[in-house]
Amino acid sequence: MISQTLQEVLHSALPPEVARPKRGRWLGRNRGRTPPANPRSAASSPRGFFWGVGTSSYQIEGAWNEDGKGPSIWDTYVHTRGHIKNNDTGDVANDHYHRYKEDVALMKSIGANSYRFSIAWPRIFPEGAGQPNPKGLDFYSRLVDELKATGIEPFATLYHWDLPQNLQDKYGCWRSKDTAKAFADYACYMAGQLGDRVKHYFTINEFRSFVEGGYQGFDVQVGGGKTVHLGGAPGLKLSKGELNQVRHHAVLGHGLAVQAIRARSRGHEDGLRREHAHRRSRPGHPGARKGRGDGDS
Repeated sequence: MISQTLQEVLHSALPPEVARPKRGRWLGRNRGRTPPANPRSAASSPRGFFWGVGTSSYQIEGAWNEDGKGPSIWDTYVHTRGHIKNNDTGDVANDHYHRYKEDVALMKSIGANSYRFSIAWPRIFPEGAGQPNPKGLDFYSRLVDELKATGIEPFATLYHWDLPQNLQDKYGCWRSKDTAKAFADYACYMAGQLGDRVKHYFTINEFRSFVEGGYQGFDVQVGGGKTVHLGGAPGLKLSKGELNQVRHHAVLGHGLAVQAIRARSRGHEDGLRREHAHRRSRPGHPGARKGRGDGDS
């Protein structure tokens, strides 16, 4: 789901030979077809190497208001006319919610042995906290069972930006530490429910993208003296001070979630998923780091 200006900027920036299809295009249009041959697979990789695929809940699941799911800030954002090109929405998307077995079979057919998916927080807790939704949990439980039965290791991301709309309305999103606390409770619940089968967790996906993009936006020079403002849900333009509070509470939420996952179950790997800005230092340079040649900042 890409805003009109962002889609146009990305399209113009990529030369034709490296242009890629939208995320989920193969998944959505090629069920029932044999995928192209892939030169690499789990079978040809080093022992213990995870060769996999990744998605996010909003981009593929659809079923935006089915089986007790509550609205997310992305549901609200895309249903506001003018935010997305052609006023497209993720209401149906790739219909993964109803066709996950076909999608898992596609993953298996290309040789993947791991799948990084995200859990829609408002599908589990429609209000962001309180009473869990059993039908929402059942979907992810069935998905995990299907993956395990197919020999694909599940990697669960707990937050890929689809904050329950109720937390946005009640607390002002990540501007409040109450959202961080609610996230930790949600993480604890999911680790307890899926922890017998899911051993790998990501807490929060790409901090910078959803913090800066959703709560302030980016002004980008696109040539010809033009500047466009790029952003995403919830579509706010906070001050620098308020944005720092969002950053702080998002990191706090990560820390609390890690503690909750570790307390709930043992033998799990957890961490945050974020963009990396790589720097390479010359050997002997004062800025060089010992050990790894690359560092992330």
